[in-house]
Amino acid sequence: MPPRKSPPRFRQSPTAKPTASQSGKGQRSAQVPRGNPEITIERLSHEVRGIARHQGKTLFVDNALPGEKVRIRYTASRAKFDEAVAIEILEPADNRRTPPCPYAETCGGCALQHMAPEAQIEAKQQILLEQLQRFARAEPQTLLPPLAGHPLGYRRKARLGVRYVKPKQGGKPQLVLGFREKGSNDLTDIEQCPVLPADFSALIPALRTVVETSEGRRSISHIEVAIGDDATALVIRHLQPLSERDRQHWLDFVQVHQLHLYLQGGDDTEKAWPATGPDRLVYELPAFGVKLQFHPQDFIQVNLEINRLMVDRALELLDVQAEDRVLDLFCGLGNFTLPLATRAREVVGVEGLLALTERARENAEANALHNIQFQAADLTGDFTRSPWARGGFDKILLDPPRTGALEVVRNISHFNAARIVYVSCNPATLARDAAELIQRGYRLSKAGVMDMFPHTTHVESIALFERQ
Repeated sequence: MPPRKSPPRFRQSPTAKPTASQSGKGQRSAQVPRGNPEITIERLSHEVRGIARHQGKTLFVDNALPGEKVRIRYTASRAKFDEAVAIEILEPADNRRTPPCPYAETCGGCALQHMAPEAQIEAKQQILLEQLQRFARAEPQTLLPPLAGHPLGYRRKARLGVRYVKPKQGGKPQLVLGFREKGSNDLTDIEQCPVLPADFSALIPALRTVVETSEGRRSISHIEVAIGDDATALVIRHLQPLSERDRQHWLDFVQVHQLHLYLQGGDDTEKAWPATGPDRLVYELPAFGVKLQFHPQDFIQVNLEINRLMVDRALELLDVQAEDRVLDLFCGLGNFTLPLATRAREVVGVEGLLALTERARENAEANALHNIQFQAADLTGDFTRSPWARGGFDKILLDPPRTGALEVVRNISHFNAARIVYVSCNPATLARDAAELIQRGYRLSKAGVMDMFPHTTHVESIALFERQ
């Protein structure tokens, strides 16, 4: 569906706010230079921004690709570098593409839609290799081929912000529904999103109408969508209790469109529709014959296609044998643990959140996998003497948050496992932790990137470490 109104373009937005990195993370900027000079982009930064030199300073440029000649607008100035955005592409690179989304230049959900998908993957692979060299002084003996899927329609979890905003030219406040703008807490008003599945993207105008016609529309702060193999669920966050009319209004909408409905007021989330059945969605990992249930607000990997490929690759790299005892750290609701249990003698899954370990136990029971034990534990401490760690482990898998797992890798070397597979969403912390593992007797055998988040600057990767 075409957008309800044309989104602003870069060249029409001279007052756009700088991003968090552009604002120096709270540091005061020097006066932003005036003018719109023409520059040539030399290479990409680790944030996948263009890098150039102008008037003796390094310049980081959004919306720019290596080799391009662009006209820029400055957004911030520091002592050692300036920041800018390309407002006009004078000589485009061969890998520049017209963004598939009409909101790409303002919406903060995607930052790389101007770059061909294969070029995005190549850039992310280079970032991984550079970070490994910089922090670990290492490179993988084998560079794994990237895992890539369809770059559109892949996202099965998202949060749409809802606000009423008074127009600058005056008049009644109007509904704005969408994702945060680039470099701003404001929202980009959308009526479609090509990285969401097409059937849900097509529902956004109808979703807008439901909000606009609700009595308590000003109390709705955001709408979450979670998409399983079996159903799509909406979680409506409302700051005030819903009236009976509004409750019925939402029930009518989800029943017509065959959605599940959850209402979140305060700290409580209530499943409102269907009225019967568990408050769970399901996704399947068919290569292992397992199905995982999750609450719409649980953490799951947002890209179903890449998640399946990632689990396949992780187990292939671990080379799990029938006699192995395997440790799965940061196991969540069992995304890796259950597939591991179909191959290994025993698997121990450890997670810091008790609620997720309970969900994981439910999944193991539902799949009749009885060679798993799940533990809730603080992984920042020494867990090597915990009862569940007795007996050691032959193989270890870890999938930590962006902060990495420095204390964990120091502890797991105690087990002397033959293989460790590290799944990472931050190449800088992966490289830092790789240095620790190498120091403790492991070699970096294989590594590669996975395009879990196409069109974004997020770099998902996987690495195999083997005991020397």
